[in-house]
Amino acid sequence: MSPTPRRRRAAAFVTPAVLAVLALTVTFLRAPVTMVPAAASTMTVAQAIGSQSGGTGTVSGYVVGEPTATSTVRTSDFTGDTALALADSSSQTATGQMLYVQVTSAYRAAFGLLSNPGLLRTKITVTGTLTAYFSHPGLKSPTAMTAGSATTPPTSGPVTPAPTGSTDTYYAAALGKSGENLKNALHTIISTGVTKLSYDAVWNALKVTDQDPANSANVILLYSGVSRSKTLNGGDSGDWNREHVWAKSHGDFGTAAGPGTDLHHLRPEDVTVNALRDNKDFDAGGSAVPSATGNYTDADSWEPRNAVKGDVARMIFYMAVRYEGGDSYPDLEVDNATSGGTAPRIGRLSALLQWNAQDPPDAFERNRNQIIYASYQHNRNPFVDHPEWVSSIFG
Repeated sequence: MSPTPRRRRAAAFVTPAVLAVLALTVTFLRAPVTMVPAAASTMTVAQAIGSQSGGTGTVSGYVVGEPTATSTVRTSDFTGDTALALADSSSQTATGQMLYVQVTSAYRAAFGLLSNPGLLRTKITVTGTLTAYFSHPGLKSPTAMTAGSATTPPTSGPVTPAPTGSTDTYYAAALGKSGENLKNALHTIISTGVTKLSYDAVWNALKVTDQDPANSANVILLYSGVSRSKTLNGGDSGDWNREHVWAKSHGDFGTAAGPGTDLHHLRPEDVTVNALRDNKDFDAGGSAVPSATGNYTDADSWEPRNAVKGDVARMIFYMAVRYEGGDSYPDLEVDNATSGGTAPRIGRLSALLQWNAQDPPDAFERNRNQIIYASYQHNRNPFVDHPEWVSSIFG
C-alpha cells in the first residue's frame, strides 16, 4: 500500500481536533474572568468586639480566663470546657476588653480550660460567628481553633506556654543580678503569694500537670517514661504514686503542706520504680533498672533517663532556692556528695549541673511550669524559664 492514503487519513483526523481546541480557546478567552477573593485577614480582639454583626471572622488573642457570666471571668479553679475569654493582652483583667468564645464539643478536649489549664495566657486563633455570648461580645459556633497565630498549625497536645520573655515582669526584681544576689531575689519572688496544696490535692494536680500530650486519659511517669491511666493512682503494684524528687528524708519535711507537697518537685512514678529510687541522691552510673529503661542505680545514687535529666536537676535547684530555712521549713542545700543521709542536703551537684546543660527545658516541662503557676501554686520554677541562672548561682 502506498503511504499517500495514510497521510490523507491523518490530515482528516487531526483537522477536527485542532478546530475543537481553537474553539475552546476562543470560548475561554471570551468568558468573563472571576477573581478569587483573598482570604479574610485575622482580627484583633478589639476589632472582633466592634464587629458583632453575625458574620464570620477569624480572631487571634490571648486566653485570659473562663467566662461564667456577663461580667465574670474565672482565672483559676476552672469549672468547665465550654467557654474561653480572649484579650489582646495576656494580662488583661477588664471584661469589657475581652471576647467570649464558645467552645463546642469538637474542640473541648484540646481547648477547654478545665482540661487544659495551661492554655491560660497563651495565644490562640479562632474562626466562627461574631455574635454575643453570655450577653457579651463574643464568637460562637467555631469552625477552627488553633494554638498560636493564624499561621500556626493546629495541635492536639498540651499547649506550650508563652515564651520566656513574657515572664520578665514576674522576674523583674531578679533581672541583671548574679550569684548570691540572684538567688536571694529569686527566693523572694517564688516564695511570695504561694498557694500551698494538701497532700491529697496533689493527686488531682499531677493528673493535669503531667498529662500525656498524646492521651488525655493518661499521665507520663517521670523515670520510666511510661504513659499510664490517670485512674491507676495508688499504692499497689502497677499503680503510680507521688514521687518526691527531693527525697523527704533529705530534709525531714514529710507530707505536710509546704516542701512535701510542692508540685515543682512532685511527679507521677510507678510504685515499684519509686521504691527502687527510695531516697538516693542523683549521680551517674550504676546498674540498669529493668523496670525503667535508661535509668541506672547503685547503693547510694540514681541516674534518670536522658530525656528528664535536666528536669530532675532544675527541680532540685528550685527546691534549694525556694526553701532556705524560713517559714519553719528546712534550709535545703545541694552538695557534691551522695550520702543518702537525713540532713537537708542532696547531691551530686556536679552531675546536676551537667544534666541541666545537656537537657534543656522542652515543651512538656515548660507547659508543666505554666500550669503550676497559673492554676495551682502561683509560683514558677525560675530554672525552667531561665536555665542559664543555674550556673550563675550553683556553678
